[in-house]
Amino acid sequence: MKLRRLLLACALATLHAPAWADTNVKLGVLTDLSGPYADLSGKGSVIATQMAVEEFQKLHPDFKIEVISSDHQNKPDIGSSVVRKWFDQDGVDAVVDVASSGVAMAVGQLAKDGNKVFLASGPASSDITNKACSPNTIQWTYDTYALSKSTASALVQSGGNKWFFITTDYVFGHAMERDTSRFVEAAGGKVVGRARVPINTPDFSSFLLQARSSGANVVGLANAGADTINAVKQAAEFGLTKGGIRLAGLLVDITDVHGLGLPASQGLVITQAFYWDLNDSTRAFSKRFAERAEGKMPGQVHAGAYSATLHYLKALAAGAPKTDGKAVVAKMEELPTEDEAFGRGSVRKDGRKLHDMYLFEVKKPAESSGGWDLYKRLATVPADQVFRPLAESECALAR
Repeated sequence: MKLRRLLLACALATLHAPAWADTNVKLGVLTDLSGPYADLSGKGSVIATQMAVEEFQKLHPDFKIEVISSDHQNKPDIGSSVVRKWFDQDGVDAVVDVASSGVAMAVGQLAKDGNKVFLASGPASSDITNKACSPNTIQWTYDTYALSKSTASALVQSGGNKWFFITTDYVFGHAMERDTSRFVEAAGGKVVGRARVPINTPDFSSFLLQARSSGANVVGLANAGADTINAVKQAAEFGLTKGGIRLAGLLVDITDVHGLGLPASQGLVITQAFYWDLNDSTRAFSKRFAERAEGKMPGQVHAGAYSATLHYLKALAAGAPKTDGKAVVAKMEELPTEDEAFGRGSVRKDGRKLHDMYLFEVKKPAESSGGWDLYKRLATVPADQVFRPLAESECALAR
């Protein structure tokens, strides 16, 4: 009789075992390890992902989590090939980062087809949670809508009403220029010209000369990483800023500003999702990151990789089956988000992660205490005022 009861108890335990009983998880960080976005994502995103894993495992030591990484080289075909192998042969459950909107579009489709999870902490195109929204994708850190709305509105209100765009000629740049133009015009400004520029361009001289001759008083840099650094440096060399033209860094990371130095980047008005020196929590997270990253402070993409990974793992611990990507994303939408990098937030039905954004101005050299003391905060922009309202969404999931 005792044996029979024991067998029955085992059977019931098996029947009601949690969906996450398989605690072996594999994460793939697909990033730019060698190109223009290597500093703002790259190895730092791998470090941040591993930090989230280790933090989670302190509370859930039964989970066995592996992190692998690869370089997408900012090419959708290469990124797709890597992710297809990860999903089909290597047992990867979720992809993190992908700081390239063109590559991200391809990865999002693969995640949807394979019912995996895409934690899009790196790409910026707002189409990812709009026209191209997916039940398998969450866009975590920022997007072109939020970045452009905050920065463009502030600059037009302060007199920057004639804009010339220097735009990276692919998905991200086009989305950034489109979204920023909308908010420039809505605030009463106008677009007086544009130049489309290949990614990883070393020489911006002809485009900057076009901008100067256009009559613009703002040059909107719809680029990122090394392209932004080169454009800002050369704008200073050509005397654009001394001539009264303001530069709008539409996707500028702290690694860019640190690389440029304050003499070249001072006065830039930028919008960020994260800054290491916001509060005690961001400072604690950043200190741990810097210890692993040769003293470098994390940027917003690194913070996004950490935050997204941690919340994904929390969803698995809460019962979401890792083999059903849609169910995992649904659980992530159900659970409130909270971590040291972003504080409290939430995930909408269109896959948009919601949190406050911050408008900063880059400090003058005399205002900085040195090192990574680079920004002064102009405003905190609440999540419900900076991200695309669901009423404007073209995402079927939002309806």
